[in-house]
Order: sequence, then structure tokens, then C-alpha cells
Amino acid sequence: MNHKAVVLGSNFYIGLSVIRCLGTHGMYTVAMDYSKENTYGAKSKYLSEQIIVPHYKEQEDELVKFLIEYSKQQEGKPVLFATVDPYVEFVDAHLDELKPYYLINMTEQGFWSSIMDKAFLHTLASKHGVRLPETVHPLEEGFEDKVTAEIGFPCIVKPTDSPLFVSTFRAKIFICKTMDEVRAAVKKANDANLEVVVQRIIPGFDDHVYTFDAYLDQNSKVTHWMTCQKQRQFPIHFGASTYTKQKYVEELYTIGAPFLEAIGYKGFAEIEFKKDAKTGEFYLLEINARTTTLNSLLHKCGINFPLLAYNELTGKEIGSKALREDTGIAFCFLTEDLISSRQYVRNKELTRTEILKSYFRKKAPAVWSFKDPAPAFSFTYMMLKKVKKKLVG
Repeated sequence: MNHKAVVLGSNFYIGLSVIRCLGTHGMYTVAMDYSKENTYGAKSKYLSEQIIVPHYKEQEDELVKFLIEYSKQQEGKPVLFATVDPYVEFVDAHLDELKPYYLINMTEQGFWSSIMDKAFLHTLASKHGVRLPETVHPLEEGFEDKVTAEIGFPCIVKPTDSPLFVSTFRAKIFICKTMDEVRAAVKKANDANLEVVVQRIIPGFDDHVYTFDAYLDQNSKVTHWMTCQKQRQFPIHFGASTYTKQKYVEELYTIGAPFLEAIGYKGFAEIEFKKDAKTGEFYLLEINARTTTLNSLLHKCGINFPLLAYNELTGKEIGSKALREDTGIAFCFLTEDLISSRQYVRNKELTRTEILKSYFRKKAPAVWSFKDPAPAFSFTYMMLKKVKKKLVG
């Protein structure tokens, strides 16, 4: 029976990496986007079809109906991939409606969204003995005293709902150096009807951030995993990865695998940790309940996570694999890495020589591929248009 792979979102390199991971193995890949604008991932030679669909937020019910009707017309149930957080939340909110028509890793509606909720994740991790940064909620009794005594300054004000916060403020967090700044940040979030918490900043440069990337089968058992170490991110210190190397750290497995299995997780998960520069202890920062930005790196290192999901959900054996060695391969999103590198140099946190040497490492680019160059050309054209618009405007 033929099962198409439906990829929600091709206007970001995560969608592109999913298309490549599946298309190179002959799967019929379908990119569904609400607009053709900036969908450079759809230019991949490994994409079979692109369909313009209703907007996931502005026409939510219409998109659900469209997906159901699309599935009804297919020979077999398509495998559904949500490539960015808003699509994860959409699928999670309508999982019970979509599950009869699509093959999806998760089986419990609302689970993904609860994992993405920072307050719930904090409670869950604490219950299972996983270390987290000290956190205080603004509604707690003695809130300001706790911030001063337990959190300290500078600290971060972070959302419980990251996708909504990012779409509202175009930032992942607020960094606060004083209590007045904390009050202002909390008020700003409350005025936008967004819930936030105040959290301690774990000491350590950006290379103290690590990831545990794993696949859990339908029995919630870790079958495949590897670990990575961030080097640079954008914005610096509290942003998304722009340069990350694969780095074997067994301790991340001993912390992450039992936790994910205990909470009944299924499918791909990425836990982000930070290693305390003073104590050497690892703290859980967040869980990405979707294909990660590092997917091209994971694939190049030998584990094709989208293909694992596709194969398991369509009834094939997937075996097991753990990468317990260093490959020397690094993920690089050059466009943003050049911007962040400039800031690191300005702050005297890295030297030009250190950054230049890193570019000679064997790389897994976010967009570029010699075998599939069209998306990179389309991405470059898109960026040039943005630059021109900014200069003219």
C-alpha cells in the first residue's frame, strides 16, 4: 500500500530536511503550505508535490477538513510531519480528528502541547528527578523575594507558550538585569495575555548547551539516539543553533532516555540541556516535540529520524542505533551564523580565527546540497529580495 509523506511547512529548512530525508529513499513527498511565498524547501528535487492549503491559524477548521478530505482520496493513510511548533500545536489540538486518517507518532491528544508548556514541563521533570534551572512564577507568594534570593540577576523571563510568545514579541525570552526590568517584562507579557516565569541563567558560554536527540517507538522505548553540542546561536546566548557539532556525551542518554520513556513519549524528541560551568551538572532547558533544526546533521551522522517515523508507522522494522563516537561533523546555518559570529567577535567572546577554523570542519549545511541545489538558489534569491526591500525602504 502506498503511503504518502505529508510535510506541513516548506518555508523553513526543517521542512526541507524532512523532504530530503524521505525523498532520497523514494517516498512520495507532499509539501503543504498556506502560501507559495518563500517556500524554498518546495524547490527540492525530492519533493513530489506542493499543495496550497488553508492557514493553520486563520482558517483552522478549514485546514482540518482539507486534510481529512485529502486523506480520503489516497490509497493508504499518509504519514503526517509537522515541521515547526505552530503546526505541532495544530496537529496536537486536532489529533483525535486526524488520527483516523493519518499515521502520526503521538497517540494522546494534547501531549505535545503540554510538553511545550514550560510550566507543565517543569512539574513533569521535577516529578521524575530531572534537574531544571530554578524557576519562580509571578503569582507565587513572595515572588520578588524569591527572584532576588533564589534566581539572582541577570535572569530571564520566559514564556510557558513559546510559539505564541515568539509570534507576539519576535523574541524567545526577555533578559532582565534588575527587579524593575523583571516587573516591566512580566507586565508586558501579561498585557499580551501571555503567561511567563522567571528563571535562573545557568552559567556557561553557548558551547555549554547540548542536545539529546532520540527516537522512541510506539512502546515508548528509545531505539535510536545521538548527542550534540552547540557552538554558536542566533541571537547569541539565547537563540536557535547556527553552528552545532555532533558530540558524544553518554550522561545525556542516562538522563534523557529514562525520562522520555517514563512520560510515555513516542516519536522524535530533542531535549536541550545546559551544563553548569561551575558544577558540571546538566539542566533540562526544553523539549522540541518535532523534527529539529539539527536534522541535516543527525542525518549526515547516520540516523535518518523522519525515515524512522515513516518506516515504523507503515509497519516496517526499524531496529536500533546509538552513536557513541565523535564524527567531527557540524551543522551550519551560514546566513545567521555570520551575523551571530560578528556579535561574538564584537563581545570578545570568540576570535575571528576560531570562527574561521570552524568552517573547515566537515559540515551538514542547513540549506545547501550539491545533489539538491535548487532550494539554496531559491533561498539566496529570497534573502536578496529582503535586503533590497530593506535598503529601498
